[in-house]
Amino acid sequence: MIIKQKTLAKEFSISGKGLHTNCLVKMTFKPAPINHGFKFQRIDLDDKPVIPASAEYVVDTSRGTVLGINGAKISTLEHSLAALTGMDLDNVLIEIDNEEVPILDGSARFFVEAIEKAGIVEQEAEREFFVVTEKIVYKNEKTGSEIIALPDNDYNLNILISFNSSVLNNQFASLNSLSDFKTEIANCRTFVFLHELEFLLKNNLVKGGDLDSAIVIMDRPVSQEELDRIADLFNHKRVEVKSQGILNNVDLQYDNECARHKLLDVIGDLALAGKRIKGRIIATKPGHHANTEFARMIMKAIQKEHVKDKIPVYNPNAPVLMDINKIKELLPHRFPFLMVDKIIDIQENFIVGVKNVTVNEPFFQGHFPEEPVMPGVLLVEGMAQAGGIFVLRTMEGKFSTYFMKIDNVKFRKKVVPGDTVIFKITLTSPIRRGIAEMHGLCYVGDSVVAEGDYMAQIVKVN
Repeated sequence: MIIKQKTLAKEFSISGKGLHTNCLVKMTFKPAPINHGFKFQRIDLDDKPVIPASAEYVVDTSRGTVLGINGAKISTLEHSLAALTGMDLDNVLIEIDNEEVPILDGSARFFVEAIEKAGIVEQEAEREFFVVTEKIVYKNEKTGSEIIALPDNDYNLNILISFNSSVLNNQFASLNSLSDFKTEIANCRTFVFLHELEFLLKNNLVKGGDLDSAIVIMDRPVSQEELDRIADLFNHKRVEVKSQGILNNVDLQYDNECARHKLLDVIGDLALAGKRIKGRIIATKPGHHANTEFARMIMKAIQKEHVKDKIPVYNPNAPVLMDINKIKELLPHRFPFLMVDKIIDIQENFIVGVKNVTVNEPFFQGHFPEEPVMPGVLLVEGMAQAGGIFVLRTMEGKFSTYFMKIDNVKFRKKVVPGDTVIFKITLTSPIRRGIAEMHGLCYVGDSVVAEGDYMAQIVKVN
């Protein structure tokens, strides 16, 4: 079944205070054209910069998810992105006149209600999904966070939270379909432990906070006098501790409301992957750092998928962009370790090289005399050399590339004498601080025989 992209039927605005800045913020959500995605625009700044909702631009996750480009930032955006995703939207421009999204009641409820009132329309373009076809795992040994994506026919999530607290220890939440987001997840509020609240207050944060915008969990004994002092700081009526160890300023909507809110955060943060996900997400002890790192992993998987969709075609009659002599000017490798014979295509973000494999290759004497098979390590080296050519061709002066990391290497088929190997190396992120990240594919015909992820350092040679 074809699913169309969707946007808002009309624009709407929401105003409120930023949690940490206490600034009055206005956000206007506007319809956007096909393939626009979610983007924020800081209309209060002179150049009105646009910041795409992409994990590529995450600059901080300590107190919420923060995006930034050239000094312009948008913070605490996860609840609004969760609402846009949960209400099945694809293309929205969000104008905002300050750097922090209003906290409102600490949930996504107000965003969802406003979207529902504005209406949703289908657009004349098919929605693109990232379909999980193999297991993807993020794990942080230090924090105990783990997020796994598994193949599934829909986007569903299972969340487990665990804290060293007698009040909030283990909680589990699940969402079997985004169609249930509005009724099951949207109104679940954020939560904070008392010791965190005290730290934030002492560091001049949560200036725009309100005790009604969070579930406050009491993780230590506290006197009524101290509770009165906290209530006064927030201009709130006096509060007490309930029997279940939370302040009596709010009533829990679900026994597992905290876990449901973490699920809300995961949806919002994973929207930064840039595509709707079709798969099962299992998250243990998720947080904004883990969520956005996992979104980056999904972005890389999407890039690989895109690369695989475009198989290079080798036409021996087409002009050669670089012959072996030009290649030798760029690479220091020589016989018997130069693995690229010529370059047949170079584009903005990828390069295509060729290696003709003959039985006269010296490695066939030992690998193997009775069954000649090109060593997989040399396919890896060939991809690396093609990537080096891609990087070095633009450098002025003498440079070399030194590979710092090679991950996710897979060998699909044997390469034997008579095969023509095509190396396609794609830049997976912009080159920053002399570091290049690439994904390599080896083809024989239209079949992938090997692939891998590379990270290389570009170093000037004296």
